[in-house]
Amino acid sequence: MANTHTSKIELNIELDDNRIPEKLSWTAQDGGITNEEAKAVMLSVWDSKNQESLRIDLWTKDMPVDEMKLFFHQTLVSMSDTFKRATQDDKMTATMKDFCDYFAEKLELKK
Repeated sequence: MANTHTSKIELNIELDDNRIPEKLSWTAQDGGITNEEAKAVMLSVWDSKNQESLRIDLWTKDMPVDEMKLFFHQTLVSMSDTFKRATQDDKMTATMKDFCDYFAEKLELKK
């Protein structure tokens, strides 16, 4: 039997009285990250049984809108890279990248 290793990624969310995130931090010991501050997190988990994506999207109330736009753009670019690695679908990856360029252009993210 092969040896297995369990890796843990931990998210910590500090909420205000209205349960709005004030502070986010994360730890991934295998990645050398301990209690690193973040302003936003998007987590998607695939539920194979129900054939649906489950999501958690959180951001702190002091997350600047300009940073949120960059965060979304970089997330979309990363998703297209992951889609390419997972599916080898060059045509759809190119379409996704075109959208990422369009998104950045419309939000004037590229200088």
